[in-house]
Amino acid sequence: MADFRQQQHQQRPGGQGFASTLPGKGPSTSQVLAVVTLLSAGGTLLFLSGLTLVGTLIGLALTTPVFVIFSPVLVPTALVIGLGVSGFLASGAFGVTALSSLSWMASHLQSLIRGPLTQTLDQAKRKAQETAGQVGQKARETAQTVQSKAQESTKGGPGQEVSRT
Repeated sequence: MADFRQQQHQQRPGGQGFASTLPGKGPSTSQVLAVVTLLSAGGTLLFLSGLTLVGTLIGLALTTPVFVIFSPVLVPTALVIGLGVSGFLASGAFGVTALSSLSWMASHLQSLIRGPLTQTLDQAKRKAQETAGQVGQKARETAQTVQSKAQESTKGGPGQEVSRT
């Protein structure tokens, strides 16, 4: 530990500590100007905040007796105004709730009305398509049967006569 302190002391001649690592012997002019500007701006703002505090305290001291004298009128007035505002806000909230409920009910009823009707129409279309397919298949089968019988009757075997009607 003592070795470390000796090395540190040897690296910094004159024993100046942290100041010896700075590039100059004192603050630069820009640093001095920044400090002076900030001190003057901070002092001005502190003075203005003090004036505001004093003005607020004087105003409160002057208006407190007025509030005490008129409190039988001011308190009910504040209550009435507060209740009126909350009533308007509640009315608006209830109106929005009612409109959204009605909108949901209308869309739900439309889906109920259109739902079964649409499903019924879709089922009827599918059934008609299936029936048409079955009729077409049956017609092809019948045509093949008729054609095969016609070919058999026209060929005929040896010694068979072909009868045409």
